Amino acid sequence: MPADAPKPPARHPWRVEGAPPATEPDGPKKPRPAWMRFGWMLVVLLAINWIISSFLLSPPERTSVSYTFFLTQVQSANVKEITSTGDTIEGEFTKKASYTPSGETKAEDVDRFTTQRPSFADDDLFAKLQATNVPVNANSPDKSAPVWQQILVGFGPTLLLVGLLVWFSRRAAAGLGGGGGGLGGFGRSRAKLYQPESGPRTTFADVAGIEEVEQEVTEIVDFLREPEKYRKLGAQIPHGVLLSGPPGTGKTLLARAVAGEAQVPFFSISASEFIEMIVGVGASRVRDLFDQAKKVAPSIIFIDELDAIGRARGGSQSLGGNDEREQTLNQILTEMDGFTGSEGVVVLAATNRAEILDSALLRPGRFDRRVTVSPPDLAGRRAILAVHTRGVPVAEGVDLDALASSTPGMVGADLKNLVNEAALLAARRGHDQVQTPDFTDALEKIMLGTVRGIMLTTEEKERTAFHESGHALLGMLTPGADPVRKISIIPRGQALGVTFQSPSADRYGYSAKYLRGRIIGALGGRAAEEVVYGDMTTGAESDLDQVSNIARQMVGRWGMSEAIGPVTVLPPPGQESPLGLDGVAPATKELVDAEVRKIVDECYADALRLLQQHRPQLNQLAHKLLESETLDEDDAYAAAGIDRSTAPGAVARGETPGGHPAPGIPVVPAFGDLTSDESNHASA
Repeated sequence: MPADAPKPPARHPWRVEGAPPATEPDGPKKPRPAWMRFGWMLVVLLAINWIISSFLLSPPERTSVSYTFFLTQVQSANVKEITSTGDTIEGEFTKKASYTPSGETKAEDVDRFTTQRPSFADDDLFAKLQATNVPVNANSPDKSAPVWQQILVGFGPTLLLVGLLVWFSRRAAAGLGGGGGGLGGFGRSRAKLYQPESGPRTTFADVAGIEEVEQEVTEIVDFLREPEKYRKLGAQIPHGVLLSGPPGTGKTLLARAVAGEAQVPFFSISASEFIEMIVGVGASRVRDLFDQAKKVAPSIIFIDELDAIGRARGGSQSLGGNDEREQTLNQILTEMDGFTGSEGVVVLAATNRAEILDSALLRPGRFDRRVTVSPPDLAGRRAILAVHTRGVPVAEGVDLDALASSTPGMVGADLKNLVNEAALLAARRGHDQVQTPDFTDALEKIMLGTVRGIMLTTEEKERTAFHESGHALLGMLTPGADPVRKISIIPRGQALGVTFQSPSADRYGYSAKYLRGRIIGALGGRAAEEVVYGDMTTGAESDLDQVSNIARQMVGRWGMSEAIGPVTVLPPPGQESPLGLDGVAPATKELVDAEVRKIVDECYADALRLLQQHRPQLNQLAHKLLESETLDEDDAYAAAGIDRSTAPGAVARGETPGGHPAPGIPVVPAFGDLTSDESNHASA
């Protein structure tokens, strides 16, 4: 190449992530300041506003007419008023006059006019105007508006618009302090921030009954307090902890306790608050929330009801891969373990439906730790009652251990409600302290329903007594059945009568024999009506719902049918396919229905047989129930003539070292729609 030849331009390498940007020949161009762009926009708006207002404030034009035409209208008394300035006359006609300009053929209607009085005119115009009572003014009728009006109309709308924009911007900026977002703060997070110094905080002392779960989250508290102890060993705190379990078990309370123990800022938000009708707002709120949390790190973000946005993507519930919910979920995935990560920010989340969450949420690096918060056991319920009664004046005779044993299956929220209902009853009764009857009556109200003030006829009351006695008697005679705690024919809730049974200890597994006993007891009311009256009523509706549900679960989910075998052919409750596409053959479904009917028929036959064999005890229990309307456990067994220590159910439960089944009486439940759960149940 010759020495004087021009050099080829330098080749710029491909842009590499992290490399400095290529420089401009004259240096990088500096962007204009924001205030300058805003100033130019304001000037343009004011100019447009002034031009528009000038048209609005300027008066309409006048039509130039001949002086002769003007004199004609004066003589016709059609002149409303005039203003004269020199030889120029301006004014208005009383009513529009048709005028044809000189040299034209088309006439036009004129109401505002102007004309020129000739200097040689000698027509005594003033006398003619006075004769027709026409006012003569000296001021110009088309003078401009006052300056203040011109400024108000010319600049007022623009200044008002700019003021509103500034007000909205400041209001949005003051919403949560810093961060991005659109007009009005749509893209800002709505999370509530609780600072360590902001009043009393929830601690582990306020959480009871879930000690094993507390140990799972203690590491997080310790790491947030002393992070160096873990970092020097190369350990990393979990990015997220997912708390799952039934409603009311204390998931939200546990998250608040973690924040209270760690003494760090705590951001609390519901997952549904991310979603807005405006596309992209959810992802913007997620970014803003994590930005706020990083600024005050170490901190905790708590997202309640995570399943509202964490549902598995691409399923039947999704409207497409780009909908608002999925954008929000993708942003959460990125913030928790994306390109940059969230140093010092721990995410706690709670859900009742962990099985429907997206798998990307549950992988290590996002929600590394999954903790199941289960309903408390007997000791846990006792501890929870102790926590909730700390601020309640409880009488000395109240036995919290007995109360805890009579509430199997209840979670923390239920027990808190029980204590509150008991305190309300005590206040209504004028007690200074909450006594044992207040707790028992509150428990009955929660479990059995509120007493209804309806009057039953003698026939309905008697049928209800036999119905409930059938339930209770079969509960006493069926081996392994739960003890009968109370029988009542006082209408409560939706039921005309109830029979309440609950286990003596917590149960976590259920045998086929026990489940069949539950079915027999639930069918006792209908069987008693058939034995005593020879017909049936609608009072067994809720009983049949229980029976059908238990039998179908035995066959389709728990493998307790020889014909179906140890396979699952029914989905868990709440996970049924909306279109019925469960992959089960129609023949298998027919076989399930046949097996369910077989179990129910066998149990109903057993219920009829037992009630027929123990008809005297059935009558005796029903008549006693008619007299007292309510029987507790001891009175019920005594009325039926059954020795509690030798009853088949008690022997099967191991409550006595031995004994032989004594003759018993079946139980007749009453009318209503009272359902049951796996731990305690009431037949209506």
